[in-house]
Order: sequence, then structure tokens, then C-alpha cells
Amino acid sequence: MPPAQGAPRVRPSRAPGGPGQGAVPPNFGQGPAVQGQAAARFQAQARAEQAEWASRSAAEAPAAPAQRPQQTSQEPAPEPDPRPAPAQEAPVQAQNQPQGQRQVPAPASVQPSAPAQASAPARASAPAESSAPAEPASGAGHGEAAQQDGSSPRTGRIQVPVPSVVRARERGRIAAQNPVVLRTEMLTKAYGPLIAANEVSIDVHAGSFTGVVGPNGAGKTTTLSMISGLLRPTSGRVSVGDVDVWTDGPAAKRLIGSLPDRLRLFDRLTGAQLLYYSGVLAGVDESAVARRSAELAEAFGLESALGRLVSDYSAGMQKKIALACAMIHAPQVLVLDEPFEAIDPVSAANVTEILEKYVEGGGSVVMSSHSLDLIQRVCDHVSIIVDGSVIAQGTVDAVRDGLSLEERFTQLTGMSDARKGLEWLHGSSDSE
Repeated sequence: MPPAQGAPRVRPSRAPGGPGQGAVPPNFGQGPAVQGQAAARFQAQARAEQAEWASRSAAEAPAAPAQRPQQTSQEPAPEPDPRPAPAQEAPVQAQNQPQGQRQVPAPASVQPSAPAQASAPARASAPAESSAPAEPASGAGHGEAAQQDGSSPRTGRIQVPVPSVVRARERGRIAAQNPVVLRTEMLTKAYGPLIAANEVSIDVHAGSFTGVVGPNGAGKTTTLSMISGLLRPTSGRVSVGDVDVWTDGPAAKRLIGSLPDRLRLFDRLTGAQLLYYSGVLAGVDESAVARRSAELAEAFGLESALGRLVSDYSAGMQKKIALACAMIHAPQVLVLDEPFEAIDPVSAANVTEILEKYVEGGGSVVMSSHSLDLIQRVCDHVSIIVDGSVIAQGTVDAVRDGLSLEERFTQLTGMSDARKGLEWLHGSSDSE
């Protein structure tokens, strides 16, 4: 609603934007004459104020930017801060400067913010880069740490077990220098006109693994039976150390552990009972028999079968319990006839490991087998028997003479796989 004529007016305040900018002239709303005079005075005052502000701005504006660079050049710059500094001087300059001519320079504290932000990641990445070489290269640090711990340095390579053939060759070189623990001299066995063993002479050194190979019916089982005291020879002599097997049989059998071929076990006994009687009859103390029985059963994987009758064992289990009975009295020599027959591959590897450890401990093994690959891989000495006679013996490398043992065996025995005949099995029945 418009005010009444002649009523007093309240003078409005100036706008905060500065002189002459959005202000309301005094005596606004009065008569035309008064309003014209007031408007003229207001415009003159506004022009004066604008001139004053312009002169003050011209005098003060250039000095403000020059002071900050001079101060920063004289004083050492502080360490850049990755966080941008607050602008404190800009509002002050803006208040002292007209709105149309504002030229606010960036404060000196804000200008290094870009380099500071660039240097902040550099400082942050410096520990990461410096910590990277801390990882030992190519196992060098591991070697130093291992040497400080007293253990062997790690090379970073996979440790591969030494093959049996390598161990056998090294063992053969060492065993050749050891004394002879088993010797047969001109050992002969005749069944009427049939000569099963003809003047067999074999030397077995301490710590050796000797294999006996030959064709079927060559006399291997006959020779091993005479060595172990199960078959009396027609002539010749067998001695274990200084003990003659046939002159002092009980003393010799305490030094020999025997696993004959087709051995008839007391199969109405349990496995534990069979081990007990085998140890006691060999002169071992009962407490030692109980301890050794448990260890042998664990080594051969027979723990769960000791309470069962031997007649309920499989062929492979009977072979393993018979081998355990041969070892329970810790003999000096083991005489084994086909010990790996009817044994599964896993058990065969386990038995091989047990026998190798037995040999490493100073024992000696004489073993027959038809597996020439097994003999070449495990044994360090070998004897080849053909028609009851030893035709070659010595270290495995010396006997095979650069060939595989199978090739050398075929060459020495004169046997060949290429045989004629049986053509009717390979062709049609009407082909002639």
C-alpha cells in the first residue's frame, strides 16, 4: 500500500556491494525538485567515492603481489605440505579493492601446493622403492640367514633324491675295499648224474649288495640254499667270517638271515607269534624281540596283521613277514631268494629302502632275482650263473661292460629273443 502524501520517509541503507553500486539515493520518493537535487548530490558523491577508490586501488594493488615473492625469496621456503594451505590474504585484498577492478593474486602459501602435491607421492613412493631391494636376490639373503642358523644354505633349487643306481655304484667302490664276510669255495651239488651246482666260488664283501642272476634251472636256488645251511653240498666249503656253515651250523646260522624260495612257514601261528619264536630261537632276549617285532611290523606295514594267523596272509604279506623273521636277530649277512616275488610296487620300494639302510649299516645282502633291471639299479655286485657255473662276477659296471645288464646277460648266456617256429600263431590257419 503506497505511503500517504507528505509522510516522512526512512532513508534506506546502502547495498554492501560498494559506493554507487546498487545504492538508493537519499530523499527517494519526495517531490520532483527535491528528488532532482538529491539525485545530483548523490551522483556527485558517488563519482567522488569512485575516484577515491580508484586512486587507492592504483596505489595499493601493485604493492600487494610484490611483497609476497620478496618475502619468499629472502626466507627459506618451508617443507612443502601435501595439503593445500588456506587462503587468508585474499579476502582482505578483496575488501580493500573495488569490485570492478579486483585482481586477487594467488597467495604465496598456495602457489607451492602443486609442487608439494607432486612431491608428496614421490616421498610416499620412496619407502616402497627403497624397501624393494630389501628382498634377497637369488637366495643370497637366504644363504646368509641359513649360515647364521647353522644350516646349509638354500640354493632355490629342488632337492632331488639321489637315485639308487648312483648310491649302488658308490657303495660298490667302498665295499670292494672291505673284508670278505661270506665265501663259497668250489661249492658243488650233484643229484646223481645231474650237476645242479658246479664248483661255485663267490666272495661277498662287508657292506655290499650282491645280486645272483641266471636262467631258470641255472642253479641259483641250489647255491643259495647251500650258503644258508638248508642244503648240504656234495663238496666245497661255505664260511661266514671265520665260521664254517656246515662244521658249526648253529653259530653260523646266528650270523645269517635266510629267506628261502617256497619257504613253508608255521602258518597256524599269528604274525606276532612267528616273529617271537624266530627271535628267541636265534638267541635274542625276549624284551628285545618284542621291541624289534614292533619296529619290523611298522617298517613292513604289518602292524594291523600281527594278531591274525599267517595262513590268512596274502602271498605278498607272507613274503614280508618271512623277511622280517630273517632280520629280527640282526644278522651279518642276508641270503634272500626272490624277495620281491608277489610284492606290490609300493611294498617293493619300501623293502628296497629297508635293505639299502641295512647295507649302509654294515650288513651284506645276497639276493637272487629274475629282474635284471632291479639288479642293475639296486646291487653293486653281480654274479651270473649258467648251468650251475659262475660265468661272470664282479661289480655291476665291470660285468655289463658298457651295455645294459640285460643285453650283457643275453650275450653271455647265448640266449636270444628271436626264435623261429610258432609261425602258426602269427598267421592264418590256411597259410603255409
